[in-house]
Amino acid sequence: MSDVAINQVLAQMRVMAAQAGVENAAPPAAPGNNFAALMQDSIADVNASMVEAKTLATSFEMGDPQTSLTEVMVASQRASLQFQAVTEVRNKVLTAYQEIMSMQV
Repeated sequence: MSDVAINQVLAQMRVMAAQAGVENAAPPAAPGNNFAALMQDSIADVNASMVEAKTLATSFEMGDPQTSLTEVMVASQRASLQFQAVTEVRNKVLTAYQEIMSMQV
């Protein structure tokens, strides 16, 4: 996927997030944004979601009346989807890296 295609996908994601009313949507990417920092932030977000899901599951298992099964399942699925998305991005980056490294100069 080229830089133009990636930027188009990111722009479409931001538009959809704005339409959905997501308040924490990422600001438009500046030309000099650091990809490594973006990935670290994404991984930190995924980790926070996984910790939240685990905390809710533990709370539900301990019999907390304020924690519903619905909350636990939604948090678990959200964390799972975020993890899958980050894993796919990592796989695509590795594939692109391998293709670049196999090119003859």
